[in-house]
Amino acid sequence: MPRPSPGGFSIDPSGGHSSVLPIVHHPGYSIEWPERHPFPMAKFRVLRRRLSTLAFDDRDDVCWITPAPATSQALLRGHTADYLQRFYLGEMATTRRTPSGFPWSPALVDRTLLEVGGTLAAVDSAMETGLALNTAGGTHHAYADRASGYCLLNDLAVAAHHLLAEYRLERVLIVDCDVHQGDGTAWIFRDEPRVFTLSLHGEANFPFEKRQSDRDVALPRGTGDDAYLARLEAALDPILNDFQPQFVLFDAGADVHADDRLGHLALSDHGLYRRDHRVLADCRRRGIPVAGVIGGGYDRDLEALAERHAQLFLAALALTSE
Repeated sequence: MPRPSPGGFSIDPSGGHSSVLPIVHHPGYSIEWPERHPFPMAKFRVLRRRLSTLAFDDRDDVCWITPAPATSQALLRGHTADYLQRFYLGEMATTRRTPSGFPWSPALVDRTLLEVGGTLAAVDSAMETGLALNTAGGTHHAYADRASGYCLLNDLAVAAHHLLAEYRLERVLIVDCDVHQGDGTAWIFRDEPRVFTLSLHGEANFPFEKRQSDRDVALPRGTGDDAYLARLEAALDPILNDFQPQFVLFDAGADVHADDRLGHLALSDHGLYRRDHRVLADCRRRGIPVAGVIGGGYDRDLEALAERHAQLFLAALALTSE
């Protein structure tokens, strides 16, 4: 029996899904940024442009959503009040090199709140349609009380807490396929049995002090398409069968690509597509709502990077059109 959700729509536990693909984007995801900074802040803008050239704007089965900033109420479920105060006011930027790796500014605060708000909007949309995507997100290194590794706030943790609190779900699965282990997410949910964390990552990569996820799959340098997909399948299928999640958060990091500066794995563009299609199709076939975020990707060739991130959206669109 469908039950009312916070958005006013009904959640169908039988697994019904929509033929419309909601995609969340905000132009504020990209802000003015130091030209040679290793984090490619402009990639969100370039990805949006790439999706336009792929005719995502012209389709009746794509619904574009503009998110609102995440509220303090939502953020306090995943972060401490003390840390949020330092985040908002910039007290974290007392030294030139901050734990996040970012130069603090009010504009950075605003875009970070939009990014987390975008993942929350994707979650709410996926609860209605079965599948939704954010053109940003995947900031899995942030801890409850501190920033780390280009991550100021942990959108995956905030979104999982949102699902527990607002929808009263009891089993949320985070499938983290970024090349870097989701250490912040693993630590935040280390004592929370309602959230299962799966991390498929490079073994010899940041963070060099790993945290224990519920399931960690550490991959050697040079792992290519077929070996990667085999390891993903071997890990994911038993979790879906045994944990039986009511919702999946999917971090589709593109930094596993062979040409990524920080990745060291060896996936191709088509390998990214196969990975993303596999995760989304497994959820769709089982009637599990899933929200996807783009995760990491660190190529200075922003057009090539946008093409890699676009594989997630092409895979989702193929499933929506079936």
